[in-house]
Amino acid sequence: MKKEKTMFVVNVEAAIYDDNHWLFIKRSEQEEHAAGQLAFVGGRVEAGARANDVLEQTLHREVMEEVGVQVKNLQYVNSTLFFADNGTPVVDIVYVCELASGIPYEKSNKEVKAVLWLSTSDLLDTAKAPEFLKKNVRQADSIRKRLG
Repeated sequence: MKKEKTMFVVNVEAAIYDDNHWLFIKRSEQEEHAAGQLAFVGGRVEAGARANDVLEQTLHREVMEEVGVQVKNLQYVNSTLFFADNGTPVVDIVYVCELASGIPYEKSNKEVKAVLWLSTSDLLDTAKAPEFLKKNVRQADSIRKRLG
């Protein structure tokens, strides 16, 4: 029996919280997946990544590359499986974290069109926010409140 090779992307996202607001990006129109949508900062684990804590290291790298800040106190929120716009299966892991240093900006304009700080209620009231993002914000907010 021939064994099937499973291929998927592993993606991590940072639900960055500071001063009663969450950091979101509006994805660039050039992005292959979810172009122009609101999202958390994040990205994929690179194929050559060889490190302990590869998910956390990927998250730190992506946050710095996309919005130029550092984060701390990462806490697991959830993991999901979805299919990218091109059909590629993606395992997505979300972490809630605090802003450690820096002022976020559109560091990678190839990936990020805008940076926004929104409260939980503002995001939940935004018609432009995808349902999965609203679900992730609710879960991240619950964890953040539990941690204090």
